[in-house]
Amino acid sequence: MAVFFESRCVIIVFFVCVMVLSVGSEPTEDKQALLAFLSNTPHANRVQWNASVSACDWVGVGCDPNRSFVYTLRLPGVGLVGPVPPNTLGKLSQLRVLSLRSNRLSGQIPSDFSNLTLLRSLYLQDNEFSGGFPASVTRMTRLTRLDLSTNKFTGAIPFTVNNLTHLTGLFLENNRFSGHLPSINPQYLVNFNVSNNNLNGSIPSTLSKFNESSFTGNLDLCGGPLPPCNPFFPAPEPSPSNTPPSSPVHKKSKKLSTAVIVIIAVGAALLVLLLLFLLLCLRRRQRRRPGKSPKPTAAAAAATRAVATEAGTSSSKDDITGGSAEAERNKLVFFDGGVYSFDLEDLLRASAEVLGKGSVGTSYKAVLEEGTTVVVKRLKEVAVSKREFEMQMEVLGKIKHDNVVPLRAFYYSKDEKLLVYDFMPAGSLSALLHGSRGSGRTPLDWDNRMRIAVSAAKGLAHLHVAGKVVHGNIKSSNILLRPDQDACISDFGLNPLYGNSTPPNRVAGYRAPEVVETRKVTFKSDVYSFGVLLLELLTGKAPNQASLGEEGIDLPRWVQSVVREEWTAEVFDVELMRYHNIEEEMVQLLQIAMSCVSTVPDQRPAMPEVVRMIEDMNRSETDEGLRQSSDDPSKGSDGHTPPTESRTPPRAVTP
Repeated sequence: MAVFFESRCVIIVFFVCVMVLSVGSEPTEDKQALLAFLSNTPHANRVQWNASVSACDWVGVGCDPNRSFVYTLRLPGVGLVGPVPPNTLGKLSQLRVLSLRSNRLSGQIPSDFSNLTLLRSLYLQDNEFSGGFPASVTRMTRLTRLDLSTNKFTGAIPFTVNNLTHLTGLFLENNRFSGHLPSINPQYLVNFNVSNNNLNGSIPSTLSKFNESSFTGNLDLCGGPLPPCNPFFPAPEPSPSNTPPSSPVHKKSKKLSTAVIVIIAVGAALLVLLLLFLLLCLRRRQRRRPGKSPKPTAAAAAATRAVATEAGTSSSKDDITGGSAEAERNKLVFFDGGVYSFDLEDLLRASAEVLGKGSVGTSYKAVLEEGTTVVVKRLKEVAVSKREFEMQMEVLGKIKHDNVVPLRAFYYSKDEKLLVYDFMPAGSLSALLHGSRGSGRTPLDWDNRMRIAVSAAKGLAHLHVAGKVVHGNIKSSNILLRPDQDACISDFGLNPLYGNSTPPNRVAGYRAPEVVETRKVTFKSDVYSFGVLLLELLTGKAPNQASLGEEGIDLPRWVQSVVREEWTAEVFDVELMRYHNIEEEMVQLLQIAMSCVSTVPDQRPAMPEVVRMIEDMNRSETDEGLRQSSDDPSKGSDGHTPPTESRTPPRAVTP
C-alpha cells in the first residue's frame, strides 16, 4: 500500500512539473526576432509589446499549444512603415500564417523569408513593396494562399510560381508586373487574379478557366476569357513611301523548248477556231427565227436597275454588315448637334489602340486619317433587339451636360454594336489616383480631388434628374478628366442593353449590397457607388483591390472598422498629409461618403442632395488663399510636424 501511494505521488509531482514548465516556457529566439522587427520598423504605436511578458501573450502573436514557438503573426493595418528589416521575421522558422496587410511597408521582400518553409498563408496586400517577384516566396512550397496585391512589384511573373504546388489562391492584381503570363498550373488553384498590371500576350490555356475579371486592366493581354488576340480595327495600310524595297528575286533563267512553244501555238489556234465555230452557230440560229424579241416589261427594267444600283454601292462595309443593302440599314448614326463628319469606312480605316477592356465591351482610341480622335466602345453580348437598342441610344444621345461625356454616334448590326464618344486626353481618375504611385509622381492634391468630387456629382445628378437615366457602372475608370481637372462621367445607361444578363462580377467593389443579389441597378445603387468613389478619393485605395479569402474586406467596411476604433486619421490617403488646413474638410466629405454607402437604400441621399452637401462644405483657406504643401520651407526645418500632432483630432464619424 505504501509503495502504491509513493508511486502516485511521483506521478502527480511529474505532471505538476510538466505543467509548470509548459506554462513558464517561452519561445525565446522568436521573441527576440519579433522585438528586433518592431524596434527597427517605424509604426503608429498601436503595437506595444512588453518584453517582460511572454511573446505568446502579445497582440497579434499566436503560439503553438506548448508555447514553444510562434505559430501566427497578424499585424494588419497597424501603421507599419518602411522596409522589413532582414534577420527578423525570417527567423520565425515555425510560422504558419503571416499577415502584414494594409500597412505602408516598402522596399523588397527580405531574402531570408525563404526560411519560412512551413508558412501556409502570406498576406502582404495593400502595402508599397517594390522590386521583382520575390524569389524567396517561391521557396515556401507549403503555401496555400499568397496575396501580393496592391503593391508596386515590377518585372515578370516567374514560372517558378509552379513550385507552390499547394496554392489555392494567388492574388497579384494592382501591381506593375509585365511580360507574358507563364503557364501557372498548381493542382488546387481555385482563386487567381492578375488584373490591373502591364501584362501582354495571350493567356495560357492553364489559366483560361478563370473569369474575365481575373485579367482585366492589362491592355495588351488577350485570349482565353478576354477577346481574341486579333484586333478589331485593322492597322492602317503602309504608305508606298514607307514600304521597304523588296529584295531582288533571283529566278533561274530557263528558256522554253521549241516543242513546248509549238504546242502552245497550236492550242491557241484551236481555241480561236472553236470560238469562231460557236459564233457561226449562234448567227445561224438567229436567222432561222426571224421574229423580233419582246421588249422588256417595266417591272423587269426596274429590277435590272435595282441590281445595277446594288452592284454600284458595294463597299468594304460588306465585310461587317453582310451586304450593301444591310449596310444602308445599319449605318453609323450620328446625333443632332454632332461635331464629326466621318462614316463607317473612315472608322474602319482608322488606326486603333486598346484603352480598356470591361465586362460589357472593349474601348478603343481611334485616330482617323484626317486626324480626328474618338473613342469607340465595342459592346459584347447585347441582349436586346435592334429596336430596343436604338430607343435606348436615342435617350442617351439627348443627354448634354458639361460633366457628362456625350454619346456622338452608334452603329448596330447583327454582329457588331459600336458606340462613339469624345476622346478625353487627360485620362481617367483611376489612372491619375492609382497609376504609378510613389517617387517621381505628382500626387493628386486636395483641391483637385474636391473639384473632381463635385463635378462628378453634378454629372450624375443631371443623369438622374434631367435624363431619368441610371448610370449603373460608377467607378473611377469611368470618371474622365478635362485638362482643368473637371470630371465627366462616361459609360452610362448601358444596363438596359443586357436585360437580366448583366455580368455578376461587374463593377466589383462599387456595387450596392442589394445589387449583388438582384443585379438590378437603381438611382439609390448609383448613390452607393458614388459614395464608394468618394471613399476612394479620400483613402487613395481602389475598391476593387479587396481580395478574396479570410483577409479580404471591402472599402466601406474597412473605413467603418477604422473609424469605429477611433483611428479616423488613418483612413485618409497618406499623400494628403502634406497639405495643411484640410482636416476638417476631409472629415466632412467622409461623413457625406458614409451617408451614401448606407446599407439601407432609403437612408441614402439623392444625388442633388449630395451635390448640395458637397458645395455647402466649409472650405478653409490659408492667408495666401491656397493650401500649403508640407514641402513649403516656411513650415519649419523638417517641412511640418507629424500629422498626428499637427492637426486637431478629427471628430468621430458614425459608421
